[in-house]
Amino acid sequence: MTRIIAGTAGGRRLATPSGDSTRPTSERVREALFARLEHLDALHGASTLDLYAGSGALGLEAASRGASRVVLVERDRKAAAVAGRNVRDLGLAGVSVRAEAVERVVAAPGEPFDLVFIDPPYDLGEEALAGVLAELADGLLTEHAVLVVERSSRSPEPVWPADVELIGPRRYGETTVWFAEYVPEGDAA
Repeated sequence: MTRIIAGTAGGRRLATPSGDSTRPTSERVREALFARLEHLDALHGASTLDLYAGSGALGLEAASRGASRVVLVERDRKAAAVAGRNVRDLGLAGVSVRAEAVERVVAAPGEPFDLVFIDPPYDLGEEALAGVLAELADGLLTEHAVLVVERSSRSPEPVWPADVELIGPRRYGETTVWFAEYVPEGDAA
């Protein structure tokens, strides 16, 4: 069972896609991840992008905890439909679902985000992940935006664009969560 951990929708259940098209983030990892984000003061009022969203658990948790705008991006149509149902069932304002490829979304110009979750399938190659990160840093991030990348603990550290600084990784068994911050050139301390 997947549920929202805390906030206005805390304790509410989420539907999850059937089959193996998605890999839900465990409750233990989500709890630790959001504790870290709260420590970084990265949630309240944040414009949030949840890439490879699956059921939308990460983005919906952010909305429950005070994010002002959340965009869930999921290419798999069935998973996107489940995410849409979760959005409707929870009734959280400011949440939308885009059923399209992550690469297409990040390549298009748009309003920048303060917080980005990147939880791709573990078999997504490092080069493809680096491409997504580079596109984000090329106009889709606000100054000091926080990026959260979830990968297999066997995967190497992501290749960060020049203006993205590593905050630090956290390892939870088979999962490593990488936290980073967008600091545009000339703004570094």
